[in-house]
Amino acid sequence: MNKDSKIYVAGHNGLVGSAIVKILKSKGYVSIITRTHNELDLTNQKAVEEFFKKEKPEYVILAAAKVGGIVANNTYRADFIYENLAIQNNVIHQSYVHNVKKLLFLGSTCIYPRNAPQPMSESCLLTSSLEYTNEPYAIAKIAGIKMCESYNIQYGTNFISVMPTNLYGPNDNFDLEKSHVLPALIRKIYLAKLLNEERYDEVIKDLNVKDIKEAMDYLDKFGVSKDVVEIWGSGSPRREFLYSEDMADACVFLLENRDFKDTYSKNDKEIKNTHINIGTGKDISIKELANLIKEIVGFNGELVFNTDKPDGTMVKLTDPLKLNKLGWKHRIELEDGVKIMYKWYLDNNKRKGR
Repeated sequence: MNKDSKIYVAGHNGLVGSAIVKILKSKGYVSIITRTHNELDLTNQKAVEEFFKKEKPEYVILAAAKVGGIVANNTYRADFIYENLAIQNNVIHQSYVHNVKKLLFLGSTCIYPRNAPQPMSESCLLTSSLEYTNEPYAIAKIAGIKMCESYNIQYGTNFISVMPTNLYGPNDNFDLEKSHVLPALIRKIYLAKLLNEERYDEVIKDLNVKDIKEAMDYLDKFGVSKDVVEIWGSGSPRREFLYSEDMADACVFLLENRDFKDTYSKNDKEIKNTHINIGTGKDISIKELANLIKEIVGFNGELVFNTDKPDGTMVKLTDPLKLNKLGWKHRIELEDGVKIMYKWYLDNNKRKGR
C-alpha cells in the first residue's frame, strides 16, 4: 500500500475499527475513508453499491458488524445472523465488483466448535457443533470466511479473513446488557465501588438517571450493590483476551505484508481454512479476570458467581502459530491492558447512560 492509497474502514467508530484507524494514521496513511451508520447503512445493498461507485476504495477493512455478549447473542438471534450476513454480502461483493486490491474481513474465534481441541487452530473450523448461544453470529462469520475464499478461488481476488480472539480496549461497549464480559465487569465493579464509597452523584451521572434510587433499582437487575457484584456462571470458563490496538497492528501488518496466497500451502489439494487467528495463545479464568479487575478498580466488596446462569464454552484459546509464522506477535499483556482500558473509561467515557 502507498501512504495515499484510498483505504475504506467499515465500522470505524467501533472498538476494532477505531483501533485500526488509529494505527493507519500513526503509520502515515492519509486517505482513510469512513462513514457512520447514519451516513451509510451497510445492510442496504443499493447504498453500498453507490458508495463503492463514488469512492472507489483501493483497500477495504471490514470491521463493521453487529456484536454483543452472551445475553445479546442469545436474545437477538435473528438480528445477529441477518445483519451480519447482509453487511458481509454487500461489502465483499462490491469489493469484487469494483476491483479492490485487498480486503481484510474480520470475524471472531466463536466460529470454532464448542468442543474444539485447545488451543484452537484454523483447521478446527466446521469439524463439529458450535456453541448454541452464539450460533447465528458464528454462522454469519463462517459464511464471510467462505465468501472470501470462494471469491479468491473463482475471481482471483485478494481477500484475507482474520479471526481475532476476545478483544478489549478504548472505545469498547460498556453497556451492562449488551457488552462483552471484560468491559461489563469493569463497569459493574466500578459502579459497585462508587456505591460502596457513597459517591452517589457519580453513579447517577454514569447511568444518566434522575436519582440514586432509580440507579440502585437498575443496578439490582445486574447484581450490583455496594457490597456485592454478581457474575454470571461459575467463573471457571477460561478466556483469552487481546488488546484492541495489538489486534489493529496485526491487521495492518497483514495488509502491508501478506496476501491470500500466503494463507495456505501450495501443496494443499483443497483451499480451505485460509483464515488467520489473531490472539495471544494465553488464557485466564473469568474468576481470575474478575479478581484482577477488582484489584485494579479498588473495590472492597465481594464477587459472587451465579451458577444458575450459563457458562458458555468452558475453554476457548486460540493457536496463533500461523500468524506468528507470518511474522507478527502480540505485545500488550492482559494486566497492563486492563489498567489502560480502565483509565480510558474514567478519562474518556462520556457517560452515555445505561
